[in-house]
Amino acid sequence: MKKALILCMVALCSCAVCAQVDANDSIISRTVLYRPGDYGSANYRIPAVITARDGSIVAVTDKRKNNESDLPEDIDIVCNRSTDGGLTWSAPVTIAQGTGYNHGFGDCALALDNNENGIIAVFVGGPGLWNSNPSNPIRSYMSRSYDNGITWTAPVDITDFIFGSNCVVTAHRNWRASFFGSGNGLRTSTGRIMFVAAIRETAAQSLNNYAVYSDDNGETWHVSGRASVGGDEAKVTELADGRILMSIRHGGHRWYNISEDGGETWQSNVSTWNDLLAPACNGDIIRYTSVNQGYDKNRLLHSLPYGSERSHVTVYVSYDEGVTWPVSKCIVPYSSAYSSLCVLPDGTIGLYVEEKQDGETGYSTVFYNFTLDWLTDGEDSWVPAGISDRPASESPLKIYPVPAANRIRVEAPDIREVTIMNMNGQIVNTIFSDGSSQVELEVSDLPAGVYLIECKNAHGQSSSAKFLR
Repeated sequence: MKKALILCMVALCSCAVCAQVDANDSIISRTVLYRPGDYGSANYRIPAVITARDGSIVAVTDKRKNNESDLPEDIDIVCNRSTDGGLTWSAPVTIAQGTGYNHGFGDCALALDNNENGIIAVFVGGPGLWNSNPSNPIRSYMSRSYDNGITWTAPVDITDFIFGSNCVVTAHRNWRASFFGSGNGLRTSTGRIMFVAAIRETAAQSLNNYAVYSDDNGETWHVSGRASVGGDEAKVTELADGRILMSIRHGGHRWYNISEDGGETWQSNVSTWNDLLAPACNGDIIRYTSVNQGYDKNRLLHSLPYGSERSHVTVYVSYDEGVTWPVSKCIVPYSSAYSSLCVLPDGTIGLYVEEKQDGETGYSTVFYNFTLDWLTDGEDSWVPAGISDRPASESPLKIYPVPAANRIRVEAPDIREVTIMNMNGQIVNTIFSDGSSQVELEVSDLPAGVYLIECKNAHGQSSSAKFLR
């Protein structure tokens, strides 16, 4: 484990040494994964994060060894994992190792694939976006993990499916360059795997967006119709009705487009979100909950800097499938840029983000973990799938003290059963009660980390809260 990098929060953006987790939900932790100079690298950039099927968090980062610049610089792609909700992280594992100028890799995007423990990573390498041409293209690569991000296969070149002089699609052979929007890709409800590429179709320094998708679990790839003219890094998520929503980088009010056929074709013109004002910067969009999966509401999450500068990265919530984004909260109220989102098994939200505090010369990459209750100022709470009859705002369960010592006290009306689960959703203890309103639990034998407690009453109704051990 990498030591001395965990900076948990007493209040947002304070660098305290110990977390203070409110029993009614709050920021849980802020953890620095990389600072400039770590592991002998001048800089780190381009965060991507995903929750694997075993509940672990997988974070991928550009290790920019000599400076902060993009390809064709010498860049490695490195992966870290957390099994305790982002409090601690493994040592880095290299997915793709750069071997010098014009021979680096970068801009990684992640998606679950259709294997049991599978994750697919796509990224680019070589001469860079603006030096690329059909005969010497920036290359597109794919790497796989079959064990939830612990190990990765050697990169496989998939450039010829997308563009370049040897492209399988004749019409794409004159395109100049392509790179993936880093962060989250998408595995749809049909098993289609999809990422978004920013394509440089001509010698001009302008980009257009296309979805790149596979229907055979990454063996072959296809390119959609054009989704934007003048876009840049973009992301996709699936709506509850099966349509695909694309969020597109654009300076000012954020662009979006919608596909009615699984991402193969797109509306002829992009639309604009008037309530998402951001600089030209990469962000992320993911599904938080869906009624199709047994949750109480449809919710989407979006992360972006706010305003005209790369600063104040903010997380937004939509309750109408991306039509509007009425709820938001700034997570990083200072210089901050690219970001990526994930949802942990206990319903908390993970944000992996580039940030730079006053006086710092390069970005650090930082993982935040917080609750929906905190994000919405108590107006909305995560309710486990299948428990939709309890009002989302109802939170009768209290836990003291937090952080926990050797024992904790659980308070709730009519406690009949108390279950403790770890971050992977595994039950570590179950205690039965006679209906009292307080139960004391011994937790000294639990490893350090974040846990979920669920209490049930005599009618089978449940309430839940988290605590930090």
